[in-house]
Amino acid sequence: MSARIAGIGCVTPLGGDLDTICRRIEAGERAAVVEVTNPETGRKLCAAPVPAEYTAHLGREPRLRRSSAISLLAAAAGKAAMADRGTEFTPAQKSRLAIVFGVSSGCVQYTRRFYEQIVKQGANAASPMLFPETVYNAPASHLAAMLGVDGATYTLVGDGTVGLQALHFGTQLLELGDADHVLVVAAEELDWALIEAHRDWRLARPGKGALLAEGAAAVLLGHDGRRGKIASHPGESFISRREASAALDRVFTALKPDGGVDILASGANGTWVDALLRAATARHFPSPAPRDLFAKEFLGEAIGAGALLQVVLAADALERQSSSRALVAALGWNQQATGALITR
Repeated sequence: MSARIAGIGCVTPLGGDLDTICRRIEAGERAAVVEVTNPETGRKLCAAPVPAEYTAHLGREPRLRRSSAISLLAAAAGKAAMADRGTEFTPAQKSRLAIVFGVSSGCVQYTRRFYEQIVKQGANAASPMLFPETVYNAPASHLAAMLGVDGATYTLVGDGTVGLQALHFGTQLLELGDADHVLVVAAEELDWALIEAHRDWRLARPGKGALLAEGAAAVLLGHDGRRGKIASHPGESFISRREASAALDRVFTALKPDGGVDILASGANGTWVDALLRAATARHFPSPAPRDLFAKEFLGEAIGAGALLQVVLAADALERQSSSRALVAALGWNQQATGALITR
């Protein structure tokens, strides 16, 4: 299935707008690593948060004044994608706009704080103001209210490939005629509990492992759009890492065009997925090899936002480099492989 890209937007540790982010990546800059301390044990952790200055302006929105960081990130990316379309939505067009939000860990900051209060102080001490922000669909709700969307709003929960799953679902909504435009957004926020968990799972630093990061990305889908055409894959599941290679092969086979691709936006993040992605690329594109776009090397691994962020940067790179085709390849830690092909 395919759709047109009408707008893109993102916010990352390297910037709150796409031009700044791309300029800093081209200059070789990497996300600043911040030390995070587990207050319970004193254990030192590291991650790459999004500086508050990139989303501070959204904190003045009445709906977002008490929201968690993930809602601010989603709102920033979503508004940027809407603005990138170039023209305002009329009320009639907005009535046919749907929102699909992809998320992995959810509102971990408020969730941890809410249950921490229960454990340490008892149920009566739990703040009712925190609870509404602990649910997975809180960011989508805030975004819909802020944009004035009262139609279909969905939230998908998954691993690091969830942004592409949301994109595929958004394309389905377009093809079924349920919407004329779909705003697909994916976001991730950080908390010491999340970083600690991924370190214990041997997926995050120190040593070998991903640099966990915050971020958000958004893609506005429609029947027309200047950013090119995108064909999404429904995803391939695998039970164990031994099956991941075959799952990737099925994704690549389904998406790769006859003439090859110019850019490969790889999901390499410093973990076990890297070798599998490199091997799959070599098998399917032995010569000429596509140009590599390893965004996570500069931005860190923003888990729930990572795959959709690859789409945003790949679509932008096609335009900046006057190229024709980009393949986005994503392999999640929880047994999902998927991808997308962008053509101009």
